[in-house]
Amino acid sequence: MKRVAVSSLLLCSLFFSVVAQQARPVADDPELEKRVLNLSKELRCLVCQNETLADSRADLAVDLRNEVREQMKAGKSDKEIIAFLTARYGDFVLYRPPVRPTTYLLWFGPFALLVAGLAVLYRYVKTRRTLISEQPLSPDERRRAEEILKVEPEKETA
Repeated sequence: MKRVAVSSLLLCSLFFSVVAQQARPVADDPELEKRVLNLSKELRCLVCQNETLADSRADLAVDLRNEVREQMKAGKSDKEIIAFLTARYGDFVLYRPPVRPTTYLLWFGPFALLVAGLAVLYRYVKTRRTLISEQPLSPDERRRAEEILKVEPEKETA
């Protein structure tokens, strides 16, 4: 049984080593690569959605970085490239979308939910406090509580 497990583990590791891609330099111009990296940090990976284009390893992210690189080689500015990508994919491609009426919910929704939650909590605590009334114990209740709480003195062991 152990041989089968070890054999399958070796086959899997062999398969993944064949599938893994080699890291290779993409461009000869380090200034261009620095510019591509800086712009890629401002763009969102359309596949991963929680990563920047610079951080993502998805095939589409590689293609988009290559597209950005080609447009930079063609002499386009960063604003022109961003305009091209937003025209093609919408504001979703921007890692920090602009504050517009269409994105108000995205920008201010979490704060609105926080304020609403605090208001509900405040109201709950306030109504709960009015339900609790502090009344002193009657003599019978006090005697009963003392009987319940009465503890026998511990015997000392020497």
